[in-house]
Amino acid sequence: MNHEPSSINYELYNMKFLIIRFSSIGDIVLTTPVVRCLKQQVPNAEVHYLSKFSFHKVIASNPYIDKFHYLNNDWDLLMHQLKEEQFDYIIDLHHNLRTIKLKKELKVKSFAFNKLNIQKWLLTNLKINRMPAVHIVDRYLDTVKSFNVKNDGKGLDYFIPKEEETQQKDLPQAHALGYIGIVIGAAHATKKLPVHQLTVLCAALDHPIVLLGGPEDRAIGDQIAAIDSIKIYNACGKFSINESADLVRKAKLIITHDTGLMHIAAAFKKPIISVWGNTVPVFGMEAYYGNNTQIQHSRFEVPNLRCRPCSKIGYDACPKKHFKCMELQNVNEIAKLAQSWAKTLR
Repeated sequence: MNHEPSSINYELYNMKFLIIRFSSIGDIVLTTPVVRCLKQQVPNAEVHYLSKFSFHKVIASNPYIDKFHYLNNDWDLLMHQLKEEQFDYIIDLHHNLRTIKLKKELKVKSFAFNKLNIQKWLLTNLKINRMPAVHIVDRYLDTVKSFNVKNDGKGLDYFIPKEEETQQKDLPQAHALGYIGIVIGAAHATKKLPVHQLTVLCAALDHPIVLLGGPEDRAIGDQIAAIDSIKIYNACGKFSINESADLVRKAKLIITHDTGLMHIAAAFKKPIISVWGNTVPVFGMEAYYGNNTQIQHSRFEVPNLRCRPCSKIGYDACPKKHFKCMELQNVNEIAKLAQSWAKTLR
């Protein structure tokens, strides 16, 4: 059964919570304020977290989580294990058919965040903006307000185990005094700058560069790095997610698409230049710093495109075939801004 948060008199002691967010990297990172605030503000709260096993490294070192559960191929076994825990409350931060099924089987009082699907549909299909000016982090936190949990303003968390921290020898000597991290990957093609735009961007930067992404981005990274193999180091596919996060943490600043590493960069309070294609910040997913308002952050979007946003997630190719939201990005201006920031940052 699903319950909206309300003013209920709870005895806030020895409570066991199950927080659910199955995917993806960025979305899981965006739930970390709920985890931290719930653990720190509810006396004796026991906080469990359910996600897909493929994302276990993203949360495994979080000190505010008491126990982890992972979705795998054996649904019945998972249900048995969760029932054995005898949770008091479920905090559903995914809110899809699978979590509805899970909550129905567990029969535990639950709170689910508002996905605003109608508002997103209106914006993507009719270009009518009814989205509230509220970040998704604050919508996540609404699920625990009945327990007197409030946003502590500290922003996002990301924890890297010591054994997965990168070493100076992992990068070329040319990058030892600092570098700009450029995230070239994203979950969908319409969120990414085309290769020729990324090449122009990197060529325009007079600063060491580390390209960041997964194994699927390695070939494109090699193509970009070939324009200057000393200035540009392609780290795509060479490091684990936590090692890549550490490269983000050690960068002077990050240039990124709307992707998981953007949120990891925000967790480390890094200056961010975010580049937006088919998605828009108004969805409530822009870089989130909490009360840290002094951190440099700039967004680049192509204005006055009637086709944008075309999706709340993304596509494998531009539905209109022109891909103006990325083809018209002024990458030289992005490079100019990044260059000016890099001069003032360690």
